[in-house]
Amino acid sequence: MDRHIGAIAALILISLLSSLSATPDSHTITTWWEGFLWGLADPVIGLDCLVGIVAIGLLSSMFVRGAAIAGCFALAAILGIVIHLFQLNFPGIEIAFAGSVGAAIAISTIVFSTMLMMPNQPNFVVLALMGISAGLFQGYTVADSIIGAEMLPLIAYIVGMILTLFVVAMSAREIGGAMGMGEINRTLPWKISIAGFAFCAIGIVFLSNSMS
Repeated sequence: MDRHIGAIAALILISLLSSLSATPDSHTITTWWEGFLWGLADPVIGLDCLVGIVAIGLLSSMFVRGAAIAGCFALAAILGIVIHLFQLNFPGIEIAFAGSVGAAIAISTIVFSTMLMMPNQPNFVVLALMGISAGLFQGYTVADSIIGAEMLPLIAYIVGMILTLFVVAMSAREIGGAMGMGEINRTLPWKISIAGFAFCAIGIVFLSNSMS
């Protein structure tokens, strides 16, 4: 558990430094290696995105089959990328993404973080659907940085991104399980509640920035 906590703490520090240094959203990806590296990095560059992933992983530890929630989130991110890159016009897609996608990510982060502070266990289906929604917006957002990339770098980018999303979520799941979160124990440890409060504050800051 200490290794997982240390790794996530390091990612949060990297994400915070990237936010303070105003890391550019657009990338010039010409090779598969560049695509893979940026795919690994993009999910943890945005602090609101990162803490949202961690919150999903912590919440998933409350269910025996919680790994499926992280899987749905990662697969939905792929769908979000496909929707943006290929401009697929499914019913309701234009309405869903018409507003600020950054605000939607911040809101989903706030919702997941609030769940970490609630005494009652969330519903599995509701959490899975919310994870899918968050994944769609996550994928739709990062697709902006790879528009124009060739097929091989694009595939490498998606592989790297999915790897980061799943590893971070599953690491957070391991942390939650080690701290006593689980289907039998329905009370959240106070440390998880404090983390939820901090994550919620981060989401509120990014939400206010996206609406200003």
